[in-house]
Amino acid sequence: MARRSKPTDIPEELRKSLIELLNNFSEELKKDDLRPKVVALVPAFHTLRDLGSSLIPKSEAPSARDRIICYLQQYPQMVIDGDELMVVSGINEWARRVRELRVQFGWWVYSGVTFKQMAQNADDAASFEAMGIDPQKIRPDQYVLMRSEQDRDAALRWNVINEIRKKRISVKDKIIEYLRNNVGVQVTGEELSYLATGAKEWARRVRELRTEDGWPIVTKNTGRADLPVGVYVLEEDRQAYEHDRIIPDSVRVAVLERDYFKCVSCGWDRTKLSPEDPRKMLELHHKKHHQAGGDNTEENLITLCNVCHDNEHRHNN
Repeated sequence: MARRSKPTDIPEELRKSLIELLNNFSEELKKDDLRPKVVALVPAFHTLRDLGSSLIPKSEAPSARDRIICYLQQYPQMVIDGDELMVVSGINEWARRVRELRVQFGWWVYSGVTFKQMAQNADDAASFEAMGIDPQKIRPDQYVLMRSEQDRDAALRWNVINEIRKKRISVKDKIIEYLRNNVGVQVTGEELSYLATGAKEWARRVRELRTEDGWPIVTKNTGRADLPVGVYVLEEDRQAYEHDRIIPDSVRVAVLERDYFKCVSCGWDRTKLSPEDPRKMLELHHKKHHQAGGDNTEENLITLCNVCHDNEHRHNN
């Protein structure tokens, strides 16, 4: 059985022991036999691991998993090398603990793999760069804690992910099924990456669901400035009117900003969101309808809530 690290509240003593062990090792280097050298280094390896796991007091983080999240919380939205987590955890299986923090405990820890996949969308890549993260340079064994608070509902969502992940359906179908199970809930890119079962272009599939299939999936860059970077929300379990699906994201955001993210008819905005109110989201409406030659320009579009938008179409049909 592998030896567990033994953190102490007096790391200085471990430092002194490590120096003594390494100084004594100079005599082993003079010998020809390999094995005594290896055996002599074993205590030094154990002591170094104990020292690393002692950098965070046991009173703050008694376990390896606790030490990892404690360390990440001190440097949110910063790229952290896996080797750093190996040092503070004091264990070989530190990567499994990171997965547990994400899947079982709801911490938004993104891996370098997920960053690269999300960077397929230029908007997401620009957001990461604004955070000081180049998604093209980040390595697979690097990690970022995207949010300092724990998402306590995430563990339940991961159970749903594992059920959908087993289905023999397309990546796009898996994504929209999962989002429809979590309407209005903030879903991380890490969840969708795992759901996609290794498919690298899942971020592109999300974009297609929004721009081609009309599902109201929003991100920080598509009009929901309140959302964290790298998060997706299906605002309502319904598809947009077919002629509204091809509005470019840049035009969509410009219209929302011009209308101050409010329905121009009733004045509703997201600050008034409540379970009892049928108004759940903002949509864009063509003043001159598409069938009549209206185009997808800022001048021909206005912001309406979903209720006013439905009323407008019923009135004109």
